[in-house]
Amino acid sequence: MAAEINQQALRRGAILKILRESSVRNQEELVSLLKRAGFDATQSSVSRDLRELGVAKAGDRYIVPSLDDALPDAHFEAISAFVREIRKAGASLTVVRTTTGSAQSVAVAIDRARWPEVVGTISGDDTIFIATEDARAQRELLARLNLIFRV
Repeated sequence: MAAEINQQALRRGAILKILRESSVRNQEELVSLLKRAGFDATQSSVSRDLRELGVAKAGDRYIVPSLDDALPDAHFEAISAFVREIRKAGASLTVVRTTTGSAQSVAVAIDRARWPEVVGTISGDDTIFIATEDARAQRELLARLNLIFRV
């Protein structure tokens, strides 16, 4: 188990290094580059790694988050083009609509930001549900989201 976790950490480090140093068009290309570097990788493992690392894809390029664990405003600016709509769904649930395939990247960024008003997120392909504790926390979240994403 420990060896598997270590291999995963090494592979994820290699992914970040590759994405920072070169232009990678798609996951298949990334799998190939990882295999050349000596890592056992599949498209599904790479997809999971990219999601967990908070890597987003904008057009034909990947956007790698900064080394800082809490994501800076610059990263939110980079992914703001993905957000299409923000709206309330009850007293403690907020729905964020994104471009197709971008919801997980935006949700990971929100999770990593560790905003106190966010209890958790669930994302699909183009929709994110964000849970807050109560209506007050939801108001704070909506203000923050609207300020960042300007939707």
